[in-house]
Amino acid sequence: MTARPQLLLVHGIGGVRDVEAERRDWKRALAEGARSAGYADHISALTTDWLADSFFADYSDLFSRRRAQGAGQDEGELDDEAALVTLALVAEYADSSSEAGPARADLEQIGAQARFFLETHSRDRHVQGVLSPARKAAALCTALARVPGVQIGLQRASAARCLSILSQPGRYLRRKERITDESGLVTTLDQRIRERVTRQLDSTRPTVVIGHSLGSVVALEALASYAGTVDLFVTIGAPIAMNALIWPRLIPRPPAVPSGVQRWLDVWDGDDLVVPQRRLCDAIKPNSKHVVPEPVPVSSRAVWAHSALSYLRRPEVAGPVMQTLTGLARIPS
Repeated sequence: MTARPQLLLVHGIGGVRDVEAERRDWKRALAEGARSAGYADHISALTTDWLADSFFADYSDLFSRRRAQGAGQDEGELDDEAALVTLALVAEYADSSSEAGPARADLEQIGAQARFFLETHSRDRHVQGVLSPARKAAALCTALARVPGVQIGLQRASAARCLSILSQPGRYLRRKERITDESGLVTTLDQRIRERVTRQLDSTRPTVVIGHSLGSVVALEALASYAGTVDLFVTIGAPIAMNALIWPRLIPRPPAVPSGVQRWLDVWDGDDLVVPQRRLCDAIKPNSKHVVPEPVPVSSRAVWAHSALSYLRRPEVAGPVMQTLTGLARIPS
């Protein structure tokens, strides 16, 4: 008897999640895309978990916990290393924006300030006071949150919330932030986040994984040590190939397709500010089965094209997911 497939959903940056609500919303969006892709007859099987057991890998609360022991830092406070990664993200975000008019000018100024600070800091790593990386990141996130259009993308976040959200990739990628669980076990933040992904998976079962934004980075790194087979890996709005921010910090090095991945679709919207211009398929090493990410460009023309739900509603995403799941479940398509 064939084991029931499992569908794992991995979120990106943002606030603390309501797991069941998010799982339901992601599946509903996927169901809309499935209808457009010609799988209307299988929508109820997807939404009721008859087709596959679905899981939402939530790590959002880990960013809200007390940080390194004795450091006296809470959510939103950055050390220099995490602040520098945040500044790199601000610069790439500002440079990639398609906003015009006064907003474009504001974004160009913010991007220029972030790049100038990064260049200056690389020459003098002892910058103190108001020019510290943490203070500069806070100042530029405050400015970014006030730019019209950006507020839509960040869900009208306050300046402090903007900093907290944009700092999450930096906190994950610095690899040094320690957290302690209820039993007293101390691990790094990035290790704990990857554990949240892998503990949802049963390596004996057929698997489909969808990772959005930072969740694509987390899923890629988690699957690198996963013993099971991933029949389909889908990344949506993935910033993995960002030269200045993420690519140099990925583990393991050099970045490669996880050995268990049988197929990888990298879906990117041309209007998505978070996705770099460099294509992931040209950068990452194939695995032993010669699997490389298949680029799937889409165009939403949306004001904020980075939304996970917008991607999931696309037939280019839902179609291959449904094709894989129905095939694994041996259901005629």
